[in-house]
Amino acid sequence: MSASRRRLGRWGCVVVLLLLAAVCCAAPVSNAISAYVALRTGSQEDGGIAEGGSAADIPPRMLAAYKKAVQSAAHYVPACRGMRWPVLAGIAKVESNHAIGRTIAANGDITPKIYGVLLNGSGQGGNTTAVRDTDGGRWDGTSRGERAVGPFQFLPSTWSSVGKDAGGDGIADPHNADDAALGAAIYLCGDGRDLTKRTQLKVAIWRYNQSAAYTDNVLGWIDQYTAAASDPELKNVTGTIRTVIDAALSQRGVPYSWGGGNASGKSYGICCTPSGKSGTNIKGFDCSGLTVYAYAKAGISLPRTAASQAGVGRRIPASLGTGALKPGDLVFYATAPGYDATIYHVGIYAGGGRMINAPRPGTVVRLDAVSAMSGYAGGARLL
Repeated sequence: MSASRRRLGRWGCVVVLLLLAAVCCAAPVSNAISAYVALRTGSQEDGGIAEGGSAADIPPRMLAAYKKAVQSAAHYVPACRGMRWPVLAGIAKVESNHAIGRTIAANGDITPKIYGVLLNGSGQGGNTTAVRDTDGGRWDGTSRGERAVGPFQFLPSTWSSVGKDAGGDGIADPHNADDAALGAAIYLCGDGRDLTKRTQLKVAIWRYNQSAAYTDNVLGWIDQYTAAASDPELKNVTGTIRTVIDAALSQRGVPYSWGGGNASGKSYGICCTPSGKSGTNIKGFDCSGLTVYAYAKAGISLPRTAASQAGVGRRIPASLGTGALKPGDLVFYATAPGYDATIYHVGIYAGGGRMINAPRPGTVVRLDAVSAMSGYAGGARLL
């Protein structure tokens, strides 16, 4: 459990909380795939969105492995439908955070190797049932029992049934990005699931780890990666609205900078976020800096903070739902929806349930699902 206080600064996208905002982390669970998984919904302390959510947050070599696995899985499970890289990315995000912090070689080998806890019933990580060794320590480095391995956290016993050589070196290695991603795709496909159907996708994730909390967590990441995977449909968006959206989209990939951004474009930010992260050395945008810039391109001047921007234009009540939003609308999020003084974040609606978003420190400007943020507080229509 963590709690954070957001302050209203001259430049920040946050305001003084009327309430403490807490983020709960789900408990570890166990099953045949990964008997030890630390579920992380992500810290919301600097903008309300969990870390990640777009291809820009995935190491390029890992993303390449996910995309390659989608193509290769059809050879092994030809009846499978709907396998796509956001599905694999959702699993890998929760299991290993895409192996971030490790070295990923050109051939996909990951060092140092990723190991879960030893499943000896000690209680560590919530594990209370001992799992006997099945691989003599070949993959998990110990013959004293089993532990999950690699970026997709397979147990060696499961890997023995789904592991394939995706790299052409003659070895199916769960510590190799390509091999592990292909094994995960095969496992999720089962005998030939249709993963375009939400119910079957849920079944596949549940089979990977039999926990409702885990399933919901992974689905949330899949939705975020799906939202970021393709450009919005803008064929019917013209004029000033198109100018605003195109201006915001043109900044995709620009780093988040606390206090960064103005009507002229990206800029160095200020110090510091409630958790002490500074934007002084980062040239980019925070959430309201991005909206100020995009609307300035259409000749519209906005106040600098998210809460102030809620007072501009025609307010769209949260009670109408996100379906009432139209491309170009501002999208707001609050710690106490219904009280605009608690608005801490703003994005630009791009249609199709997605927004152009500068989420939080450590991320970049990107497309996100509007559901990616907590505390939907309605929108504002300026055009």
